[in-house]
Amino acid sequence: MRDRMPDDSLRITPQPVRRQVEERLRDAIITSRFAPGEHLSDRMLCDLFGVSRGVIREAVRLLEAEGLIVVVPNRGPFVAYLSAAEATQVYEVRAVLEALAGQGFAERASVEEIAELRAVFEELAATKPGADRMVLLGLKRRFYDVMLRGCRNAYVARMLDQLLNRNSQLRATTLSDPSRLPHTVAEIRRIVEAIERRDREGAWQACREHVMQAAQVALRILNERASAAPEAAPPAG
Repeated sequence: MRDRMPDDSLRITPQPVRRQVEERLRDAIITSRFAPGEHLSDRMLCDLFGVSRGVIREAVRLLEAEGLIVVVPNRGPFVAYLSAAEATQVYEVRAVLEALAGQGFAERASVEEIAELRAVFEELAATKPGADRMVLLGLKRRFYDVMLRGCRNAYVARMLDQLLNRNSQLRATTLSDPSRLPHTVAEIRRIVEAIERRDREGAWQACREHVMQAAQVALRILNERASAAPEAAPPAG
């Protein structure tokens, strides 16, 4: 048997504990295990993750910078709400960044990456109304992972990824709406078909239209929640 030289790129290295806590806390917020407005006390998080208070506070600071957590003076960290006004701004920026990603992907992605994007879309298209929202969110996450990798623009990828984290709770809600799913599939189909044609302008328009349609649904949900439970707003600083 032929000997192989060590390859550092294949080595498995353990992640720092802080990084693991950060990722798991982010996932818990994104998946609504921790609801908007919920208090994230140091003691509860230390017990949950089995780590020190210093590790928790470092992870909280990082997620605060992403907008997923808000730290209220003398009260501590809370899961951030996304108001209708904030959501409008997020979706406006996301529409441009996503359009840039789609345009770049149509222009620069490899044939293999385009096939990978199509495969993820086909999985999404095969889901039925009423499917588990986390399954749907996972498929959308994979779709964006492929697009952000293939667009070959690190700045667009970094900024869009942060925005997707910021409004992930709303994305999970809109994707779980049975009346929204067929529209989502149709909109993403147009994105994929434009990309397969290497139609950069068509991909731009299709991506932007998808975000703006999602924004309408998300803003409706936010406004309905605000009207139904105005008392649920996070504590003021």
